[in-house]
Formats: sequence, structure tokens, C-alpha cells
Amino acid sequence: MVIDRLLRERQAAGMPIRVGLYGAGFMAKGIVNQIVHSVPGMVLSVICNRNLDKALAAFAQAGVEARIVDTGRALSAAIASGAAAITDDPALLYECNELDCLVDATGAVEYGAHISLAAISYGRDMVTMNAELDGTVGPLLKKKADAAGVIFTACDGDQPGVQMNLFRFVRSIGLTPLMCGNIKGLQDPYRTPTTQAGFAAKWGQDPYMVTSFADGTKISFEQAIVANGTGMSILKRGMTGLDHRGHVDELTRSYDIDALKAVGGAVDYVVGAQPGPGVYVLATHDDPKQRHYLNLYKLGEGPLYSFYTPYHLCHFEVPLSVARVVLLRDAVLQPLDGPLVEVVATAKRDLEAGETLDALGGYLTYGQCERADVTAREALLPMGVAEGCVLKRAIARDAVLTYDDVTLPHGRLIDRLRAEQAALFATTADAVAA
Repeated sequence: MVIDRLLRERQAAGMPIRVGLYGAGFMAKGIVNQIVHSVPGMVLSVICNRNLDKALAAFAQAGVEARIVDTGRALSAAIASGAAAITDDPALLYECNELDCLVDATGAVEYGAHISLAAISYGRDMVTMNAELDGTVGPLLKKKADAAGVIFTACDGDQPGVQMNLFRFVRSIGLTPLMCGNIKGLQDPYRTPTTQAGFAAKWGQDPYMVTSFADGTKISFEQAIVANGTGMSILKRGMTGLDHRGHVDELTRSYDIDALKAVGGAVDYVVGAQPGPGVYVLATHDDPKQRHYLNLYKLGEGPLYSFYTPYHLCHFEVPLSVARVVLLRDAVLQPLDGPLVEVVATAKRDLEAGETLDALGGYLTYGQCERADVTAREALLPMGVAEGCVLKRAIARDAVLTYDDVTLPHGRLIDRLRAEQAALFATTADAVAA
């Protein structure tokens, strides 16, 4: 551990890291409370949200009274005086020189694309919880961030970041990771905001977001960005998704090691395994002397060895990501290069011509992981661009949609970025669609 010490040093020096937050939903409110009460050496200076009342409430529940600002000068003055601020103008954050790092806690693809692209162009580091955006145009945003000399990264706490931390640990002790896995309690692609309304109400969450967890869309985005950050692939469309009610250690006997090696390692998920809701990495070691030690240390005889983290603590860990970026220039999870795995839109029920596709976690589509080369070759419709598309023809349940099946909304940034990403990494489907 070094981050805690460095943060205490910043606190003692009276130089806290100043953070700007986009979003005021369930997860964002947790981040606010965490920074305010549990992170010395860091200050949440401003929240940007389209609904100002929600931004006020996010600060209020942490015991902070915030002021509304509508100009850059007013925001700078608030920061200088140590006052918390809220605004509905996203430009105030990415144009503000007094902020050290921005956090996207929205989960909105189009909005996230606008603020992330602008943040990069203004030379701002961005920690994103927006796996939906990252899984759609993350490789392009990473390239742009590199060129601007800033960091665009996923975060600790969410399962992709926890997997990447574990992946880095396993690799650092000399093993070769062959699987990065996510432990789920439920997977049902036909769940809807209606079926999940009770759960959402119980926990104060958005029914669409909760549904994206249940129907597999969210985990598909999460595992896609893990694949893109590790160089791994998938074993099949949608991943294998084993139903396993035992311990994750037992999964070392559930996979064909040659199949894993053939794809350069795979991302996957398992339903019902313990300890949930954690993550796991399965890895090999080529040195028989070290395999002898691993057996002594109760990891078994191989050839696969199990490593796991039994929890992911979401908003509790996001400030640590900010500190890693600002203090150490250490990204949590970024694409290595071009996309390797993407998320494709799949019909949740029989769809009719003329229907407009609704939001992620909605009633009409769910997301599945697919190899990026297959997505490009077959012109499959990325889940991150599906919302708002109008169907040209009827689509059967469980069929994967293609660009030819839909009319795209006019003038969206996300479509322009998809085309730019396709051109940059020599894929074709998105370039043709644009």
C-alpha cells in the first residue's frame, strides 16, 4: 500500500486532490459520501448532473451544503473557498484548471462520449465507471488520451478493475493468466425493468440499470473491457457462463486448458459460485519447481491454479483509482490496442419493424460478448449504439441485430466515434454504417 500514505501527505500539505464528478445517481452518491467522510487528501469539489436537485441531494446526504454555479469563474471561486458546487453544465468541469481528475459515474453512452472526449481535449484525466462507453469506443478514447498526455481509465471497485488488479498480481508472481472471470448470482437475458422493479426499489436503484445486471448486458460490457485490457478473447459468443454452485477453486477442472491457450486466454463468468460476488483468475506455471511450491501452498497440482478476490466494493474503491491516476500515473484498466471483444445487441423478444430500441437494460434487447473481428465481418450492431435505432424489419427473439436491420439516429457522436475507431483499427462495419 502506498496510496493511503500519499493521500495523508497531500492532506498534511493542504493540497488535496480536487475531483469533479459527473452523475448523481445511486453509485455517484456513494462516491460522494466516500470522499467526504473516508478519503483524507481528496476533496469532491463539484458534481455535474442534468437534474440539479439530485446533485444537491447527493451532497446533502453526505452532510454537505452545496452552491449552484453556472460559470467557470463561479466554480473557481467555490473551489478556492473550499465550498462544494453543483452545475448542470458539463463544460464547467472539463474546462476547470483547478480540478485534478474527473469521474464519470453516469453509465450513459452518448453523454459519456461527449464529456470524455471533451475532457481529453482539455487535458483532463478521467476515471470512468462507464463500462458501456468503454466497451463501445474505449480503444479510441485510450489512443486520444495517450496523444493528449492524459489518462482515461476504468476504475477499482467495479469487477473489471478488480479482475485487472488480480491479473496483474498473478502475472507479477510469474504465472500466465488464462482466464479472467466474474461471479454472478443471476443471469437471465429476458429480465425487464418490470421484473426487476421490486429489487430496484428495495435498493434505491434505477430499474433499467438493475435489469442490465440481470440480463447479462452489464457483465458483457465488463468482460469486454477486461478482454481488451488483457489481450484475452472469449471461448464462444456470449461466453460460456457455467452454472457452478461450488467454490471457484473447483473451476480449475471445468475448462480445457488447450482451448484457453488457443484463444490467448479468455474472459468468462460463472453463475452461483462462491465466494460471490467476487472475481477469479485461472493461471498456469511453466516451471515444475514453482509448481511444486504452489502445491505446497495448497493451490493444487495444476495445470490451472485458482486465484480470487471474494468481493468488489464499487464506490468504496473509486477514490483509490483517482489517487492512482493523479499521484502515480497508474491506470487501473485500459485497452491494450484495438478492440478484441465487443458487445452486440440481441433481441430480447420477437421485435417488429418500426420499433425503436430502448435503453440498455430495457425491454427489447440484451448484450452479448462477441469477438471484434466477427462483429466487424458480420456488421453486427454494437449494444452501445443500439438505443434509439429504428428497426427496418422484424427480428426473432435471440437473433443478433446487424447494422442492416436498423436506421441509426441522426447526428450522434457515438456513431462518429465508432466510425473513427473502425478506421483507426482497420475494421469495417462501423465505417460502412457511418
